[in-house]
Amino acid sequence: MAVNDNEQQYLDLARYVLEHGHEKSDRTGTGTRSVFGYQMHFDLNAGFPILTTKFVPFGLIKSELLWFLRGDTNIRFLLQHKNHIWDEWAFKKWVESPEYQGPDMTDFGHRWLKDPEFKKVYLEEKKAFCDRILNDDEFAQKYGDLGLVYGSQWRHWKTSDGHYIDQIAKVIEQIKTTPDSRRMIVSAWNPEDVDSMALPPCHTMFQFYANDGKLSCQLYQRSADIFLGVPFNIASYALLTHMIAKECGLGVGEFVHTLGDAHIYSNHIEQIKEQLSRTPHPAPKLILPADPKPVDQYEMEDIKLENYEHEAGIKAPVAV
Repeated sequence: MAVNDNEQQYLDLARYVLEHGHEKSDRTGTGTRSVFGYQMHFDLNAGFPILTTKFVPFGLIKSELLWFLRGDTNIRFLLQHKNHIWDEWAFKKWVESPEYQGPDMTDFGHRWLKDPEFKKVYLEEKKAFCDRILNDDEFAQKYGDLGLVYGSQWRHWKTSDGHYIDQIAKVIEQIKTTPDSRRMIVSAWNPEDVDSMALPPCHTMFQFYANDGKLSCQLYQRSADIFLGVPFNIASYALLTHMIAKECGLGVGEFVHTLGDAHIYSNHIEQIKEQLSRTPHPAPKLILPADPKPVDQYEMEDIKLENYEHEAGIKAPVAV
C-alpha cells in the first residue's frame, strides 16, 4: 500500500496522461497532452489530500475558497491576503480599457514569458495595478470586479425573472433537511453567459451525497490543468466538503473528482516528470474550529493544516 493513497491517485493521473495523452492545440496557444474523461476518488478520512511531492500553498487555497463562499467577485479581498491567482483577468480588463495610457500590454500573457525586457515592464505595470486596487476604492470597484466568477455563480445566480439564487445556502439546507435528495447540486455553467465571460467556468457543477453520517462531494471539471490547477482544485473542494459537512453535523466521506479534458501543458512536461520522480509523504491533517459555523463566516486563521511535510515547489508558467 502506498504511503499516501490519495496522492497516488493524482500521480497515476499525471503518469497516464503522459503515456496515453493526445497532442492538442488549445485556446492559450501553448499546446497540451490531453485525455478525455478521468476520475479520482479521495478518501477524506485518510488525511487531507494536498500534494506532498511538491509544495502547494494552502494559504492561497484558503483565501480563494473563502472569497468564493462570501460571494465576492472583486480581487481586492484576494490581494489583501497576498493571493494573486486571479490578477491577470482583472489586469486584462484594465489594460484593454480606454482609460489605460501605459505601455502596450497586448498579449501580455505570452510576451512576458519570452521577452525579458517586456517582463520587467509588465511586472511593474501589474504591481502598480494591484497597489491601486488595494488603495483606490473607485478604481477597485471598476477594475477589480470580475463579474460572473464562482462567487457570483455560487451565491448570487441571477434568474430570468431578475431574482437571485444562493446555491450554497440552498444545498446546505437540502443536506440538513433532505439528505437523500439527488438534487444537491451547485452549478456554474450558464449557456446564456458563456460567450460574454472572461473565462467560462472550468468547474461546471458539483454534487453532494450524504450516507451513513458522512458527506461526499463530486466535482465535474470540464477543463483540468493537471500540473498547476488540479492540485489546487483537489485541496479546495476537499476543504469545501469538510466545511459544509461540519456545518451540517456530518463527518466526511469522499471527494470524487471527474475530469473532462484532463491536460498537461507542453511547457509543464518536464515539471511533471520531476514531480513523478519524488516519493510522497504522509498526508497532513485538516484542523477546523470545534464548533460549527456558517461557511461564509470562516476567517483564514480558522483553517489549519497539521504535519504538512512536502518536497520543494516546482515552478511553471500559467497559461492565460
